[in-house]
Amino acid sequence: MQTHPRALVFAAFMTLVCAAAMGQPTYVGAKKCRPCHLKEYTTWEKTRMAVSFDLLKPGVRANEKKAAKLDPAADYITDATCLSCHTTGYLQPGGFKSLAATPDLVGIQCESCHGPGSEYLAKDKMSLQNKEYKRADVVAAGLVIPKADTCTTACHNAKSPFFKHGDPFDFEKRKKQGTHEHIALKYPH
Repeated sequence: MQTHPRALVFAAFMTLVCAAAMGQPTYVGAKKCRPCHLKEYTTWEKTRMAVSFDLLKPGVRANEKKAAKLDPAADYITDATCLSCHTTGYLQPGGFKSLAATPDLVGIQCESCHGPGSEYLAKDKMSLQNKEYKRADVVAAGLVIPKADTCTTACHNAKSPFFKHGDPFDFEKRKKQGTHEHIALKYPH
């Protein structure tokens, strides 16, 4: 049975409506972060995190897939065991559902590390209308300040076929080489 793309879009929309009604934060996508964090967004676009979904496609990084005992010719873009680490908010309110329904949530975006943004990106919190928001207020509204276990709890652990035992994930090193440029904020927070 094939799922109709409109049905997927409707299901994603209803998930957002239900989550909002329940007061649960939802994922909004990196494009919502871009207006205020253009420099971070621009540097993030060039990272492996931004294109991590592409790794799930057949033939991409074939040698690395072979070394991890994965079929390099297989298409993993619908594989649930892969999607939680290669998309943003997989199966969470407002998060990635499928490439057809939520194409703007592929890859590891801002909210993968900073949490779903619907609450902390509100006009009275972190927005262009409130440039002098207080960090404590947006953290209270759900903004996550990433630390090592943010990454290792979610993805960089033994459940990944690319995890190397005895070679722990070095958060500080990877933060400098693979997230986005960390730029001082223009306004005091």
